[in-house]
Amino acid sequence: MSKDPSEPRNLQSRSLLAGQAAASSSEMEDALDPGKDTTAAAFFDVDNTIMQGASIFHLARGLHRRKFFTTADIAKAAWQQFYFRFAGVEDPEHIAKARSSALAFIKGHTVQELEEVGEEIFDENMAHKIWPGTRALAQWHLDRGQNVWLVTAAPVEIANTIARRLGLTGALGTVAEHVDGVYTGELVGEMLHGESKAVAVREIVRRDGLVLDDCYAYSDSSNDLPMLSMVGNPCAINPDKVLRAHAKANGWRIRDYRTGRKVAVASAKGALVAGAAGGAVKFLRRQKKR
Repeated sequence: MSKDPSEPRNLQSRSLLAGQAAASSSEMEDALDPGKDTTAAAFFDVDNTIMQGASIFHLARGLHRRKFFTTADIAKAAWQQFYFRFAGVEDPEHIAKARSSALAFIKGHTVQELEEVGEEIFDENMAHKIWPGTRALAQWHLDRGQNVWLVTAAPVEIANTIARRLGLTGALGTVAEHVDGVYTGELVGEMLHGESKAVAVREIVRRDGLVLDDCYAYSDSSNDLPMLSMVGNPCAINPDKVLRAHAKANGWRIRDYRTGRKVAVASAKGALVAGAAGGAVKFLRRQKKR
């Protein structure tokens, strides 16, 4: 029996479900060899931390080229991405709307299909977007025998592709519901976002017998403060204004790999939102004419 869509949802409960689903979706087995660090692991956000831009948008561009959905669909997704990024809206209504549309473009497609095209899309749209500095940090952890996990709101299938291509341990991502290998267009719980990421990390720490105080976490966004605050070694990578201030106040490490950083972004938020969205639509129109 389906629920009335107007019925209030327990967002905390859905965050817990999303985090647990992300953790359980990972099937990496830990081979405990003598050189492996059994107490620490590193957890990296993806968007603007490991990779320039939003991985879900890079994925959407690749799927659009393959006729998974229309130009109007991707234009709407572009607007939502830029609005979320620059306006920083975090109210429950916005999150609910994002959830209702997130991953809808893969409805009716198979898991195998997304995994296969994901490999191609990584080469086309993502490989050249990897921040060398953050990639080097991840390698530093691997060289010390520590597991390195990606933790992202992107679909777990594409997150696993990114992790595999970078030689990392695995990925925790948003879990899309599928029946008999075909996506339904719904999510398991919420997107892996905010508190859900902390839940997913905590599940991995518990499962692998790690020590939170020995673990590391990296992100660019204040949305990830729950995950960053729970480990003993948080680090802000290319941080937004709120995260930079929080990191400075708490003595966290800060690394910024961007060049030509924009000044006084806060005073121009409205112009940035309008300009970015308009630019995205113009780009998509050019794509349609090709």
